[in-house]
Amino acid sequence: MATKVTMPRLSDTMTEGTVATWLKKVGDKVAEGDILAEIETDKATMEFESFNSGTLLYIGIKEGETAAVDSLLAIIGKEGEDISALIAGGSAPAATPEAKTEAPAPAEAPATPTAAATLPKGVVVVTMPRLSDTMTEGTVATWLKKVGDEVKEGDILAEIETDKATMEFESFNSGTLLYIGINEGQSAPVDSVLAIIGPAGTDITGVAENFKKGGASAPAATETASAPVATAAPIAEATTATGRIFASPLAKQIAASKGINLAQVKGTGENGRITKSDVENFSPSAAQAAPAAVATEAPQATAAPAVKPFVPAGEKFSEEIKNSQMRKTIARRLAESKFTAPHYYLTIEVSMDEAMKSRAVINTVPDTKVSFNDMVVKACAMALKKHPQVNSQWREDAMIINHHVNIGVAVAVEDGLVVPVLNFTDQMSLSQIGAAVKDLAGKAKNKKLTPAEMEGSTFTVSNLGMFGIQSFTSIINQPNSAILSVGAIEEKPVVKNGQIVVGNTMTLTLACDHRTVDGATGAQFLQTLRIYLENPVTMLA
Repeated sequence: MATKVTMPRLSDTMTEGTVATWLKKVGDKVAEGDILAEIETDKATMEFESFNSGTLLYIGIKEGETAAVDSLLAIIGKEGEDISALIAGGSAPAATPEAKTEAPAPAEAPATPTAAATLPKGVVVVTMPRLSDTMTEGTVATWLKKVGDEVKEGDILAEIETDKATMEFESFNSGTLLYIGINEGQSAPVDSVLAIIGPAGTDITGVAENFKKGGASAPAATETASAPVATAAPIAEATTATGRIFASPLAKQIAASKGINLAQVKGTGENGRITKSDVENFSPSAAQAAPAAVATEAPQATAAPAVKPFVPAGEKFSEEIKNSQMRKTIARRLAESKFTAPHYYLTIEVSMDEAMKSRAVINTVPDTKVSFNDMVVKACAMALKKHPQVNSQWREDAMIINHHVNIGVAVAVEDGLVVPVLNFTDQMSLSQIGAAVKDLAGKAKNKKLTPAEMEGSTFTVSNLGMFGIQSFTSIINQPNSAILSVGAIEEKPVVKNGQIVVGNTMTLTLACDHRTVDGATGAQFLQTLRIYLENPVTMLA
């Protein structure tokens, strides 16, 4: 019997996942333990193995797509097994063979299973896509194909105006454009019938009516109802008789940044459309060769010529980068922490002269490498045992005092920040802490951390000293009640025994949640931490 595989929850904070890579394709044999896919979570990209054996019959989330936890990821079963009811959630009749083996295209909303059963062979209904997270309806700005045109997978079908931008919408199917459901200038809700693609000559009578989910609104008042669709005839030039310029959104953006008049650019794209390369290769001298119109009035003597800013070729004013799952989770969790936990900050300066001497001696031991950060982590673990109130977490009904010490160490990675955890840190030696931190940091940078290695912290240490940062404040990594920010060790004049001498100091800033850690409690913790760091031998007692 076929089994549904859903998007797994691979971390305690994961709410959605992105399929980075499929390692199996529809029709492949799957054995229990095989890696089905690599899934990007809010913390790392992880391998997801199958707990079932059989044939991969269906893929519900394509590479690069994001879906909520428990969404249908795949179906595994016997080869040739009818899975239409599973795809439809158990309520739909049998689907056509095509529907069994292909996942719905990511930008073209699939039709309902009932209607899909009545579709002529090879026919695909394309619906108004949801091109932004807040989009509820779209307006067709331009059709780049007309009824009867051949369409290839990847061709741009139309430009669609959303609530945020005008975007190109490409086809994920090949065939002939048989029907246009929303004319230029018309608006329609998401999932309304946009077009129908299929084999040339296919009878699609009644298909659009059966699939429609919402009617298109009337065109703008400036256009008459009888006006022909702009794409009904081939477009020979980039500028139409109405003065409208046909250019891709990217071409328009580049032209605006360079101060280029698109009316002067000759389009080389489909139907004379102006493309990105047309704008980048545009030569103003060629456009200026035509005689300028004679002004009807003499220019004023005081008028100064407009000066456009020089923009080097290829220079960009801005760039849009899609947020990764990790980046979105960092934003969400830190915002929640900052706006729910009342933060306050305590700062001390610690002498590191003795710590530097002790570290030099420790690192003479073969196969031992201890960093200053390792010493800070060890000192924090011991100080937390003496001040358990700092090692706590807030709940609405109670305060949890943790008598175990699990310190999270913030590690910067390409996509953001992860916090691997050293469990029972207070029971680890300096060399054990050093080895563990090195191992976890390596896994973090290679995206190999497991969820278990990032869960359960009771306190966090964040160090930017290696970047020369003297001091900084951090946002508490909830549900922790505090986080320590570690600055660089600085050589500077200090007063010792009434004399000015050269010393080495380090600035530490403790961010505390005032709901659980009062000012005096945080200050006492820092006093104990100072004792351990300024006299490292006490950590061995």
